[in-house]
Amino acid sequence: MNALRIAGLTVTRGAGPVIRDVDLTLEPGRITALVGPNGAGKTSLLEAVSGVVPAAAGTIHIGPDEITKHSRVARARRGLAHIEQGRAVFGGLTVLENLMLTARTRARVDELFDLFPELEKRRDSPAALLSGGEQQMVVLARAFAVRPSFLLIDEMSLGLAPVVFTRLLPLVTRFAEEGAAILLVEQFTHLALGAATDALVVSSGRVTYAGGAQELLASPSTLHAAYLGS
Repeated sequence: MNALRIAGLTVTRGAGPVIRDVDLTLEPGRITALVGPNGAGKTSLLEAVSGVVPAAAGTIHIGPDEITKHSRVARARRGLAHIEQGRAVFGGLTVLENLMLTARTRARVDELFDLFPELEKRRDSPAALLSGGEQQMVVLARAFAVRPSFLLIDEMSLGLAPVVFTRLLPLVTRFAEEGAAILLVEQFTHLALGAATDALVVSSGRVTYAGGAQELLASPSTLHAAYLGS
């Protein structure tokens, strides 16, 4: 399986760069936790990787092929999926109809219901009537349905209680175990690091730590210094 490699990535918004000279490799079967203070540029980094915004400098490769200038659709065809902030469900459609948008077949939907049994009970309910956690399950299920090689997840826990997030996180881990490379931006830093294999801390648009997630979790002083950008 190919890796996704980012080299020297810089993203500019407004008056200047919000992300500067980031290097990162996403490998199959591994979860990278991308953490840092609010406003550090984490969302902009994900958006540049998936093609929502252009990169001002640097390169993005999937395997030997450069995709830096590719459209978002072209990147998706190469196996790159991006779950953006918020729960983008189609509220007027039922849970089943939401899942069919990406699953395409009832057999694949049945697989998703096995993975998300809570959704099976709500299959005929309009998505707008689901709880926040259930809506996030729909979003995750739709992403899992296309079996992306690379999955970018931006603040999966946004608006959710930690207990709900801890229910969803093992599903992300399971997807990585099946071979996907995952980049996880998360406000619950310790929970994200606990599930991740690798970690990248961004502060003021620059990488202040790149290494093992468990090593960072075991060293509060290192984590504190990385958040301060020192």
